[in-house]
Amino acid sequence: MHQANLITTRREGTVLVVTVQNPPVNALSVNVRHGIIEAIKHAQNTAAITAILLTGQGKHFIAGADINEFSRSPQAPLLPEVCDCIEASKKPVLTSMSGATLGGGLEIALAAHFRVATPSATFGFPEVTLGLIPGAGGTQRAPRLIGIKSSLAMMLTGKSINAHEALSIGLIDHLNQSEDALSNGLRFIQTLVKGEINIRRRADVKISSKDLEKATLALDEARQGSKAIGTSFGATQALIEALEGSITLPRHEGMARERALFLQCLGSPERSALVHVFQSERKVMKLPSEFHGSARPINSAGVVGGGTMGASIAVCLLNGGLSVVLIEQDNDRLETGLERIRSILQHLHSRGRMSKQEHEAVLQRLQGATDYIALSTVDLVIEAVFEDIVVKKAVFERLAEVCNPKSILATNTSYLDINEISSGLSRRSDVLGLHFFSPAHIMRLMEIVVPQSTSKDVVASGFELARRLGKIAVRSAVSDGFIGNRILANYRKAAEYMMEDGASPYQIDSAVRAFGFPMGPFQISDLSGGDIGWAQRKRKAATRDYRERYVPIADRLCEAGWFGQKTGRGYYRYTDGKRIGEPDEDVLLLIENVRREKGIKPRSFTDEEIIRRYLAAMINEAANVVDQGVAERPLDIDITMIHGYAFPRYRGGPMKYADDYGLDKLLADIREFALEDAYFWQPSNLLQERVTTSGLFEDLNN
Repeated sequence: MHQANLITTRREGTVLVVTVQNPPVNALSVNVRHGIIEAIKHAQNTAAITAILLTGQGKHFIAGADINEFSRSPQAPLLPEVCDCIEASKKPVLTSMSGATLGGGLEIALAAHFRVATPSATFGFPEVTLGLIPGAGGTQRAPRLIGIKSSLAMMLTGKSINAHEALSIGLIDHLNQSEDALSNGLRFIQTLVKGEINIRRRADVKISSKDLEKATLALDEARQGSKAIGTSFGATQALIEALEGSITLPRHEGMARERALFLQCLGSPERSALVHVFQSERKVMKLPSEFHGSARPINSAGVVGGGTMGASIAVCLLNGGLSVVLIEQDNDRLETGLERIRSILQHLHSRGRMSKQEHEAVLQRLQGATDYIALSTVDLVIEAVFEDIVVKKAVFERLAEVCNPKSILATNTSYLDINEISSGLSRRSDVLGLHFFSPAHIMRLMEIVVPQSTSKDVVASGFELARRLGKIAVRSAVSDGFIGNRILANYRKAAEYMMEDGASPYQIDSAVRAFGFPMGPFQISDLSGGDIGWAQRKRKAATRDYRERYVPIADRLCEAGWFGQKTGRGYYRYTDGKRIGEPDEDVLLLIENVRREKGIKPRSFTDEEIIRRYLAAMINEAANVVDQGVAERPLDIDITMIHGYAFPRYRGGPMKYADDYGLDKLLADIREFALEDAYFWQPSNLLQERVTTSGLFEDLNN
């Protein structure tokens, strides 16, 4: 036994079996690295040992680095030393893999001389998602095993491949039928021991001129592709450069280049931001301590409302293994709603997202009804009707009558006061907000909105449901717009103010995309439909503060019937059913008319100033959301904005970005903007407190 029991070794005849046992994923901690080297050296010095089998205990082989080492300097031996030790072994090293083999685990497998796997095995290089590249020879060994094209496909996306695909591209030598990685490995290595073993080291592989030509073309395409999508991942460019070194440089120089690029990425702001997101995603899913309780079992659900959102929620629940009853007002609406659900499921099936058997099984769990009594036995009901509080209250009154006493009554409202929706109900403790993001069967974020009277076990049930559905859940208190939509409303106002003051919607969208968002605010408005925001503005008109600046441009578009993509016109013009709009001169004329009516003399904005204002409005309101307890921590804001509103992941979320930008600079920006509009640009109390105490938002995450 070696290294605090993280590595065990035992003899099977002349084979040394080396087992990594660092649960739950056999992460490559310093003791694991040290133990592997020690075992390999022991085998070299023992004449009776003829081969080495490296495997993992439990479900996985090695699923990457030890995340506990992310925040501190790595200790020797480093992973390159481990991989070099394996590759240099004079006795054959075989890795037998099951479950996940990721990142450094896959680099170890590449350094081995032979690789076998079980049917459940998956393989991936997720480093790019953490702002890194493989740094232990992976970019040099992989192309010599599977070629540049397959290496690019795995490393640029960070996505895993299954065992069958791994076999087809040559990543593994043999795919076993059994899930017993140890027995599989022993059988395979015994055939090696009995025959004349020819150790295959990646360092010895020469790339032919024909393969070199193909590899060069693949690298050029990857370069152009990364420019086309406007990625700011320094890791993407570093990855392409490192892979290029595998075909243009001598082996030792290629390894040196990879290491230099890896260290460059390791110290980058992107790396820091991505690690922050990685760790925050794990923290945010932990049930807040004040809601600890036993979750209620949820195996069946009802969805009230078969519109676009209701149908998508139903698909999400069906994919999570639940039985679903869809409720609509009449048979025609019910059939339309059921057909929406079937259409989404058929699309998933046609895209290979579910097998024929899975597709048929899911459809068997779907029912429809026009009478609420069909919900009397379900464990959960999610209301997804029109965003009108009177309508929603009527739905909940009926649900409280017919649903069983243990059922959870949830609303998918985006803005409305859930305390008001549940007021007057005899079972307010069963009411919860489950705010799905559209489309619900694709978007991972779910805001779990907790009204005042909701019981702990209902909240615990919401988090457990999110896990079951594969969602990232963020707890929110009741507030107009909750976390995400409340913040969105604020930075959307900042964009509208800039538009009215002189920036075109097209310049604003372009600047926002250049920062890293996939779409700008006016493109998003066209995509979601301008009529939705119009209804919200009319709802709030009577209570709007007279001091608040109001921009009527969006209202004018709606009055003209220009609701966005669905009507062919919004801020952009969509010709011939195109999804990508073109700038519209009529919109610019409409904006000019509004400026003239209000006596606004337009001025120019730089892209840098647009981003300063856009993000200052976002972060300032986010700080208010944390300060008022709507969100629990700054990291909840970051995860909400990344997964629900496409804030660029490699910038870490708005609160992480603010810490990196400088909270004192941010506060100075807001005070500068307040000279124009003191009502809108009121600095958050929390932001001012952080600056006064020289603190960071990050300090509040624990």
